[in-house]
Amino acid sequence: MKIKCVLIDDEPLAIKVLQNYFVNFTDFEVVGTFNNSLEALDFINSTPVDAVFLDINMPMMTGFELISLIENKTKVIITTAFREFAAESYDLDVLDYLVKPIPLPRFIKCINKITTEYNLKNNIKVENSKGDSHIFIKVDKKMMKINIEEILFVEGMKEYIKVVTPDKTYITHKSLTSLSEELPAERFLRIHKSYVIALNKVKSIEGNRVQIQSYNIPIGRNYSKDVKNKILE
Repeated sequence: MKIKCVLIDDEPLAIKVLQNYFVNFTDFEVVGTFNNSLEALDFINSTPVDAVFLDINMPMMTGFELISLIENKTKVIITTAFREFAAESYDLDVLDYLVKPIPLPRFIKCINKITTEYNLKNNIKVENSKGDSHIFIKVDKKMMKINIEEILFVEGMKEYIKVVTPDKTYITHKSLTSLSEELPAERFLRIHKSYVIALNKVKSIEGNRVQIQSYNIPIGRNYSKDVKNKILE
């Protein structure tokens, strides 16, 4: 079942940006777009919706006024060019507050929040502690979905990282620390300043190297004790 979303903004370009982002997330479905607050309110109160992306400065009725009239417990995400309304919005129990122009990495964090709330509401069990069985990374302007179970290791290369799976290697502009935070800590371990490995993919360990399939990956001096404790425990 898909997570149903509604986009409300009086700027067509702002709606288009979000629609383009949503194309990358097959678990989500945009079921309505509105530039009129009254039409949007009627739709939300008469149609099952899981999340509403809502601009604050709307004609006829502000975003805050619209929130107060929503009859169900639909999660609301504010989208606005103004940072100063954040405190007021959280008093209304909004799920997230996105400042335009909305960067894709920030949008992905919001998507993860919505997914977590949806799973909790519907008693859906997730496959790992991060709340998902996959991650998304940007490769050649596309958001690629990678199953976490397929990842052998991740290598940091200055401003880029390399995500290695049995069948393919993905290179993306992202920090190793940032990506490692998206991976379940009980299944992945940093063994070097430039490497994070999947613990269940380790074939052997010898000296200061770990073997995963045909790859020999170095263990950093500062990581040696923790690596051996985790792998050999």
